[in-house]
Amino acid sequence: MTDHDASETSLFEQCGYSREAIQARLERNWYEMFEGPDKIYWENDEGLGYVMDTGNHDVRTEGMSYAMMIAVQYGRKDVFDKLWGWVMKYMFMTEGLHKGYFAWSVNPSGVPNADGPAPDGEEYFAMDLFLAAARWGDGEGVYEYSRHARSILHTCVHRGEDGEGYPMWNPENHLIKFVPETEWTDPSYHLPHFYEVFAERADEADRPFWAQAAKASREYLVTACHPQTGMNPEYSNYDGTPHVDERDHWHFYSDAYRTAGNIGLDCLWNGVVPELCDANARLQRFFLEHDRTCVYAIDGTPVDETVLHPVGFIAATAEGSLAAMHSQEPDALDNAIRWVRLLWDTPIRTGTRRYYDNFLYAFAFLALAGEYRTW
Repeated sequence: MTDHDASETSLFEQCGYSREAIQARLERNWYEMFEGPDKIYWENDEGLGYVMDTGNHDVRTEGMSYAMMIAVQYGRKDVFDKLWGWVMKYMFMTEGLHKGYFAWSVNPSGVPNADGPAPDGEEYFAMDLFLAAARWGDGEGVYEYSRHARSILHTCVHRGEDGEGYPMWNPENHLIKFVPETEWTDPSYHLPHFYEVFAERADEADRPFWAQAAKASREYLVTACHPQTGMNPEYSNYDGTPHVDERDHWHFYSDAYRTAGNIGLDCLWNGVVPELCDANARLQRFFLEHDRTCVYAIDGTPVDETVLHPVGFIAATAEGSLAAMHSQEPDALDNAIRWVRLLWDTPIRTGTRRYYDNFLYAFAFLALAGEYRTW
């Protein structure tokens, strides 16, 4: 899949792994997820494709947008178009409170399970489509990628200005919401490296908004990561403090694992933010010194619960090495390398919970191989 010199940005190669071995692992990841006996990708009788959350038996905007990202990174336009065609046919909402967004959960048959969106899907869809347009050029209709990307982002920013519905980003603080109706957030939804691309390719009138969103999200993430442990909650208030409610998502748990990887990729694409590099270094140090199968409150207090996605946790934390390696924290570089090696030695997950873990696994391998690109 390499059509550029990835060696300069490949942390795997810097750790001594050969380009041939890295390519073999990348190819194996695709096979395991999209073709092999433990795949999560299927095609229907219409020739459209979908990925299923094998732990919950539904199709989610999270997984569809993640699969589209992997397809564009691997140069698989055929799979990308089958996924996007399924999304537009079965997930896009054309009326109601959430018109212009995507139903976050749909049955594999195409029947919606939900009538609302999850914003991480929309931001990934937009990024996927911009990258597809840059890599392959725009097609026609549903496959006019860049037009659809701009439309998604326009809705995300402007929905509700006519009195119906809500935007996905708070217009005053430029921070993404957990869902449009709420005024709190999810740290792992914050993708400043995507917003930098949006600031160049979205509708021209909205480009300053996205530039400010990138800045705001980086500043927010500094507050969301605990100053001693580097952990962030699954859900948080806009000031970075854990959002405590009946959903019980204020610990360092499944969603929260993605944040370290996001910080790492942002560092790779856009340069060092010292405070975020330090946060990743603290996180890596904490989990080299503590039980990695245990769930913790963000201050490091153990919670009587077991990690549900251990492979995804290792993968995203290892991807965080792309930032942690630049930290001035004690042993930061050595620890970052230890996490890269830990990921390399961790096999892709099998079993019913493989869906989420293996997406984070595939993303981490792309990033650490220097193969996660923006064109």
